[in-house]
Amino acid sequence: MAQDHADVRRRSSRSPRFPARDDEPVDSFFEVPAAVLCATCGQADCPGCVAASEHESGVLAIVPWERSGSLWTRLWATATATTQGAEAFFAVLPDGEVSAAMRFAVIAELLAVASMATLLLAFAALALPSVALAVALDPAMRWSALRAVALGIPGLAAWMVIAHVTHGAALDAGARRLGGRPQRRRAVRFGLYACGWDLMAGPLGGVVTLATRGVRASLELLELAAVVPGRAATALLQGVYQLVPADVARARRAGTAAAVVIALASAAMVALVLFAAVT
Repeated sequence: MAQDHADVRRRSSRSPRFPARDDEPVDSFFEVPAAVLCATCGQADCPGCVAASEHESGVLAIVPWERSGSLWTRLWATATATTQGAEAFFAVLPDGEVSAAMRFAVIAELLAVASMATLLLAFAALALPSVALAVALDPAMRWSALRAVALGIPGLAAWMVIAHVTHGAALDAGARRLGGRPQRRRAVRFGLYACGWDLMAGPLGGVVTLATRGVRASLELLELAAVVPGRAATALLQGVYQLVPADVARARRAGTAAAVVIALASAAMVALVLFAAVT
C-alpha cells in the first residue's frame, strides 16, 4: 500500500497540470503558445466551457503574440484566437504594452491587404487580359501600377489599423458613459488585436486555415467574418468592463455608429486608391 501511494505521488509530480515547482516556466508545458486557455479543457477556442477570469490564474490570459517563439507561429496563433476564439480571447484580454499589439496589427493588415490585392489583380488580369498585357509591356504604365501597389497596400493597411483602434475607442467611450471603469489602453489593444479578423477573413487566412485545419474550418471563416466583431465587442464589454447585458447593448451602439462611419470612410479610401491606380 505504501508503495502504491509513492507511485501516485511520483506520477502526480510529473503531471503537467500539477507542476512540482511554482516558478517553473509556463512554456515548458505548452509546445504551441495559447491565447486564452480554458480552465476546464485548456483550449484557446473552447466552444462550451466558461471562460475564466484573468485574475484566477496567470496562465489563462496569455496573448501568443506577446510570448516567445517564431513570428509566424505567434502571428497565426493570435489571429486564430481573435477570430475563432474571439469570445474567450477578448473577454479576458490582459493589459499590456500597446507597442507589441501595434506590431501585430501592422503585420496582420499588411498581409491581409497584400493577399487581397494579389487576388484582385489576378482576377483583373484574367478578366482584362489585353489591359494586363499592355501594363506589362508599357514601362510608363508598369511604373504607375507598381507605384499604386507600393503606396496603396501600406496606405490601406494603415487605415485599417486606425479604423480598428477607433472602433475600440468608441466601445470604451460607450462603456465609460454607462459607469464602466476606464480601460483606454485595453480598448486600444482590442482594436489592434482585432486586426487579426482581417487577416483570417482574407485570402491568405483562408489558405492557411485550409492547409492547417481543413475545409470545414476554412468555410467557417466566411460566417465568422460577419459575426466576430459583435461577439468580440460583447465579450470585451462584459468581461473587461463588467457591464450587465442591458448596458452592453447600449455601449455597443457607440461602436456600431463608429463602425458605420469607418465603413463609409473605408469605401471612400478604396475608391481613391483605385482611381489613383487607373489614372
